[in-house]
Amino acid sequence: MRRARGFTLVELLVALFALALLAMLSWRGLDGMARAQERTAERADEVLALQIGLAQWTADLEALVQIPQLTALEWNGRALRMTRRGTASVTDGLRVVAWTRRDGQWFRWQSPPLVTRGEVAAAWLRADQWSQNPGDAERRDEVMVTPLEEWQLFYFRADAWTNPLSSDATAGVGEATGSTTGGRATGIIPDGVRLVLQLPPGRAITGRITRDWVRPTVGGGKS
Repeated sequence: MRRARGFTLVELLVALFALALLAMLSWRGLDGMARAQERTAERADEVLALQIGLAQWTADLEALVQIPQLTALEWNGRALRMTRRGTASVTDGLRVVAWTRRDGQWFRWQSPPLVTRGEVAAAWLRADQWSQNPGDAERRDEVMVTPLEEWQLFYFRADAWTNPLSSDATAGVGEATGSTTGGRATGIIPDGVRLVLQLPPGRAITGRITRDWVRPTVGGGKS
């Protein structure tokens, strides 16, 4: 009888090498798929965060309130501060909200519910302090929205987009609010607010984004 022939050492080494090569190629494929899935999820989270931030921006503007001797909307070059209705119920009082860019990020800050003019005035000052040098108490009430290189704001007044800090801010006070304090208009809400965001590269959405808001009462409620 003929003796059965087995594998030689060289043949075993070649087989092991082939199996190792296939395993390495398979691992690279799986690792690439996992990385791609993780990157896609990160991109989706970035887009969702930006969408939520812009939706909140619009909601804040839609909830602006004009109360005599209180400022409804003000841009001081650092932060946009607003006095808006509460969100929980009609008895929730008012809230002061602020938006600013700090340390390359776009932030939103919100006060607790406010029921007196003194509380609103104090929250208004806290919002300005938060935009410059926030403390631990202010940081607890802030939310980071998205990385941001720069941003610009424009008001639509007298049929034109203008700088919020221009002298036109006091034009039409009687029509807008019917209230002035020492020659300074209070609670002025322009016909529109334009937000221009410059998003950094390397993100899911980059470049310039423009968001326009129109005051609902403009044109008698007609679109």
